Amino acid sequence: MTAEQLAELSDLFVVAAVLLYVFSMVGFAIELAFGRARSGKAEKPVAIKQPVAVGAAGAEEVPPTAETPVVAHQGPARSLSRRPGRSTGAHRAGTVALALAWVGWAANFAAILSRGLAVDRWPWGNMYEFVVAICFAAVTAFLGTQLRYNVRFLGAFVMVVSALGLGAAVRYFYTEAGPVVPALDSYWIAIHVTAAIVASGLLTLAGVAGVLYLMRGEGMSRLPARADLERVAHRAIVFAFPLWTFAVIAGALWADRAWGRYWGWDPKEVWSFITWVVYAAYLHAKATAGWRGRAATIVQLVGFACLLFNLIGVNIFIGGLHSYADVSN
Repeated sequence: MTAEQLAELSDLFVVAAVLLYVFSMVGFAIELAFGRARSGKAEKPVAIKQPVAVGAAGAEEVPPTAETPVVAHQGPARSLSRRPGRSTGAHRAGTVALALAWVGWAANFAAILSRGLAVDRWPWGNMYEFVVAICFAAVTAFLGTQLRYNVRFLGAFVMVVSALGLGAAVRYFYTEAGPVVPALDSYWIAIHVTAAIVASGLLTLAGVAGVLYLMRGEGMSRLPARADLERVAHRAIVFAFPLWTFAVIAGALWADRAWGRYWGWDPKEVWSFITWVVYAAYLHAKATAGWRGRAATIVQLVGFACLLFNLIGVNIFIGGLHSYADVSN
């Protein structure tokens, strides 16, 4: 295939990913809307009493009325446990939605791969490619977490964010496939930008969980318990923070190679560092002061707002040395 055909194929894969993410969002929304409501607290194992059969093999001799506690769960299992779901219509809708999410993920990946083959470079040299990659990273973070824990309650929200992100990339940030400016034609783009993309995907997952935490009331709700939402956000940030730290350091090294200085108060550099400071404060407060709940969630959402402004606001409204600051490139 020619470069032009590969570029057109990439565009088609992006459109397919948008549609698949939208259909997946609908399925997850059905599961969330019609599934069983949950209490405001994470469910814990509780002890119930059960009679012990006298004379059973290996059992000690106890009076006929003796009782012993066994561990059981009341209501649905915890949202972060490994468990099969109930065989209900709502659960089946969620299962189909998860399958569609995986197919959309594959289409998103195919769009990135075909774009890279079309331009013969790492495919995040402009705003359009960068946003497509971040949406892919956000869905990857969600699906990767789902492989270990049941976090399907986040599916509808991650899918709508990813679908809107890809839609905005096509509508507002689209750039024809082609070469990049000389400063970006470097192996550093594979190091610095890749780390930033992966970290941004994880932080997006944490941001979605944080927003749901603030939306969640204390009583019965379709949303999972606040403790579970906070746990998801914290784990995502713990993984993302070292990657973001590496991205900031790698960016400084790349800046020295490209422009002859490590730090030049470029808007992108400043807001990347501000984002790092806020997430560092969040982790420090969690580890030393024991912050949790609403206060910790607000801090991490401030960090997420800084991340979004750095990725979108700086690129659109503030000029600088980074080529992403001009979405028409």
